[in-house]
Amino acid sequence: MVMLTILLPLLVFLFVTAKVVLSFLSGLVLIVAIALFIMRNVVGGIVFTVIAFLISPFGIPLIAEWVLARLFRFNYFLRDFIRDR
Repeated sequence: MVMLTILLPLLVFLFVTAKVVLSFLSGLVLIVAIALFIMRNVVGGIVFTVIAFLISPFGIPLIAEWVLARLFRFNYFLRDFIRDR
């Protein structure tokens, strides 16, 4: 429980920082995907669009946010369990 209590704020900081960086990169990758579609490279455009979606706030960061929420819930469960004993 102590390790989770210490580790969770660090993980939240890393998550927020990574989310900002990935949002910026997602925009850049989407611009590259649009450029590839304009140059009639459809396969490359689709690949870059999928990559842009995965690193956007609706892709991998959403999964990380879900995991963080579960870790917080588990930490509070452990606290309640120890306190009620």
